[in-house]
Amino acid sequence: MDIYSKALTLDIKKIITDSDLDGVVTAAILKRWWPKAEVIFGHPGNLRAGMMDDLIDRNTAICDLPRHPNCGLSIDHHKSNAPKERTEENCVILWEETPSAARIAYNLLKEKIDLSDLSETMLWVDKLDGGSISIDEFKGDNKVLWLGRIIGSSNEITMKILENIENRKPINEILNLPDIRLELNERVAKQEYLNRIIKENLYIIDRLAIARLENLKIRSNGYLVTAIAGEECDACMVIHGDIGATFEEEENYPVSASFYTNSFLHKSGGIFDLTKLATNFDLDGGGHANACGCRIKPIDNKIVTNREVVREDIESNIDEWLKIWSQR
Repeated sequence: MDIYSKALTLDIKKIITDSDLDGVVTAAILKRWWPKAEVIFGHPGNLRAGMMDDLIDRNTAICDLPRHPNCGLSIDHHKSNAPKERTEENCVILWEETPSAARIAYNLLKEKIDLSDLSETMLWVDKLDGGSISIDEFKGDNKVLWLGRIIGSSNEITMKILENIENRKPINEILNLPDIRLELNERVAKQEYLNRIIKENLYIIDRLAIARLENLKIRSNGYLVTAIAGEECDACMVIHGDIGATFEEEENYPVSASFYTNSFLHKSGGIFDLTKLATNFDLDGGGHANACGCRIKPIDNKIVTNREVVREDIESNIDEWLKIWSQR
């Protein structure tokens, strides 16, 4: 029995997925095969910290997130999650070097159920998660692009989008649902504010753009930062989250760093494996060579220590990352 066939025989009752566009589309596709499965949104940090252990068993699929030893199905495309074996401890592992995790789910089910309504959506999920979107496309008005920008604004909005994708509602109709239209209008209005805040908190050192967004209650992906920085940067580092926060807090999350290649400039891949930065202090950090992340760690004398993160730790982490970056 091949690995796809083995995956499809599983009795999946829970789907734990990332709450971004890729994770949402992945879960929506799987729900068409396992319609009774409960969807739960997760975060790499929550998963690695053991905060979701009680939810995970052999009837659980984990998508676009770090693999858990107790899950029954793992679907992911991140380099840091590549397995040594296709099956580990009774877990079926679907790991492929695809642009998105959704593409793996799509490949798994495209011969079994009708997924033709997702053809255009899949192209944009691959572009966005795989770093192949052009700057003109990013600045454009594609509906999937805007859908991705409001996913994650709240669990309620994100779940509603997922359920409508599962039920084959066209993207333009999803965006016109009253509460989603309201969220979209607010996000469009917020775009100018985001651009201004990033410009005010952005600086470039050695062709690495650094956006300091900690404690500002906003997040940005690398596309917006590198679009603003332009051709003066080869990659960017985005500092976000809240100093002193923990994953247990609903409104805040631990101060973290995300790293992205300037894919507008380097269309076939970056000039440096950014996971070297993401895993330097945080053993749970990782992702792709061109898009990855980690938590800011408390360090004393370049060694991770066991205490609460303070502002000076951000500076120390950045200083060490710049030294590693300079060796490219």
